[in-house]
Amino acid sequence: MSMFCYQCQETAKGTGCTIKGVCGKSDELAKLQDLLIYSLKGISEIVVKGNLDVKSLIEVNHEVLKSLFMTITNANFDASAFEKQISKILSIRNSLKNQVCNVELSDAALFCVENKASMIDKAEKIGVLSTENEDIRSLRELIIYGVKGMAAYTHHALNLGEEDTNIYAFIYEALAATLNDKLSADELVALTLKTGQFGVTAMALLDKGNTSKYGNPEITKVNIGVRDNPAILISGHDLTDLEQLLEQTKGTGVDVYTHSEMLPAHYYPAFKKYDNFVGNYGSSWWKQIEEFESFNGPILFTTNCIVPPRNEGVRGRIFTSGAAGYPGCTHIEADENGKKDFSAVIEMAKKCKTPTEIESGSIIGGFAHEQVFALADKVVDAVKSGAIKKFFVMAGCDGRMKSREYYTEFAKKLPKDTVILTAGCAKYRYNKLSLGDIGGIPRVLDAGQCNDSYSLALIALKLKEVFGLDDVNKLPIAYNIAWYEQKAVIVLLALLYLGVKNIHLGPTLPGFLSPNVAKILVENFGIAGIGEVDKDIELFMA
Repeated sequence: MSMFCYQCQETAKGTGCTIKGVCGKSDELAKLQDLLIYSLKGISEIVVKGNLDVKSLIEVNHEVLKSLFMTITNANFDASAFEKQISKILSIRNSLKNQVCNVELSDAALFCVENKASMIDKAEKIGVLSTENEDIRSLRELIIYGVKGMAAYTHHALNLGEEDTNIYAFIYEALAATLNDKLSADELVALTLKTGQFGVTAMALLDKGNTSKYGNPEITKVNIGVRDNPAILISGHDLTDLEQLLEQTKGTGVDVYTHSEMLPAHYYPAFKKYDNFVGNYGSSWWKQIEEFESFNGPILFTTNCIVPPRNEGVRGRIFTSGAAGYPGCTHIEADENGKKDFSAVIEMAKKCKTPTEIESGSIIGGFAHEQVFALADKVVDAVKSGAIKKFFVMAGCDGRMKSREYYTEFAKKLPKDTVILTAGCAKYRYNKLSLGDIGGIPRVLDAGQCNDSYSLALIALKLKEVFGLDDVNKLPIAYNIAWYEQKAVIVLLALLYLGVKNIHLGPTLPGFLSPNVAKILVENFGIAGIGEVDKDIELFMA
């Protein structure tokens, strides 16, 4: 086969993409991503076996984060960017290798490549399937995908000035472990849970960065219509890029709209001062093919969730930043102080038609942990009185599969005395439905981006404390979570580490779970797939 990749939910036939990625990446790009990950494993082995001081490896730590982030599904499609990053990582690896003596190192820490052809040749030998044992391969990939998600959140936190070297140390530990053929399946299972532990640490670090800089999210009504001004659409997850864009567009007559996972930015108090930050345009990431056409203005991708554009007109209006990239699109790099110049985006917006309105009205969000804690008495009273029978955590990702209509139908059919807790783009399956409220508490409580699943975990732990329970699983909370890519993997592992059981995961279980690994998750944690809506609701409500 020309490639093999099964890291996302939409992987071909649920088993793996072998010709071209469903996401749109080529076989060449897939191989370059594999080689970049292999190179990072080599660095990790050197750091771990050489007992290097992680605190002193500032540049290394940051480049490892960026490299991991670049390989997340739909983040970067630019092969030239991967060639440059591989060369940079190998240079860093070789420098570190010279600091280590009398240590036996694997091929990942020693191999050489001279050009693109040799990169591809090497990549064909070290891909996912090079681990022959199906169960060991499954556990290794589960850990790697969790680490990728963790790196994304840690990278966002770093942009906010928040850092924890313990996370870097664990990333090196985890990646180096995937080279160790002596580790048993049980040891890898333990490392998987440890990955979840550091996932919690990473999400807490990002939450601290976001809230300390921009304030705690507040209940906010977000406009989904448009104004008659030229505009920029910003997508992704990085709030520092949004802040810089808003600062640079002040007084220019250019409006800024969010798309997909950037919607929760409206909930932060710090962004409410910008008069030109006017609303959210469209829906989930996969709808961008149509929505970018009708938006008319430039689009700024701050992170992942890029869908290859169908025509040159749209491609010419796309700008990327950070770990994101697409060939033929302008990439905006930060200077040594982290500042980015968005003047080209702004000048293009001034010359484009205003956005075409595709819907009108508003949606409400901003129910992160502090806001829900402020409503705690009201929530507890509603539970004690029976007004709220159950909470449903429906966080996670959205995607293109028709089977995801399950989540819209599920939300519509839930009993009127239930409340949905959500975070991530999965909410677009139901956040514009008229589901009403319970005593003034909306039946859909949106905590924010996918990393704000941390808020949902804190809310659950707070309710456990309020109700005096000894086990979070005794709460009237059910988990029906949708997944798509690697940030959802780390959220899942974080929940497992926190002791949450009986999570239903859909619309399909991960293709990278071997039958035996899936059995471990079922038996130890009660992981299950989804079925028919009516039967699932009956099961959850029992």
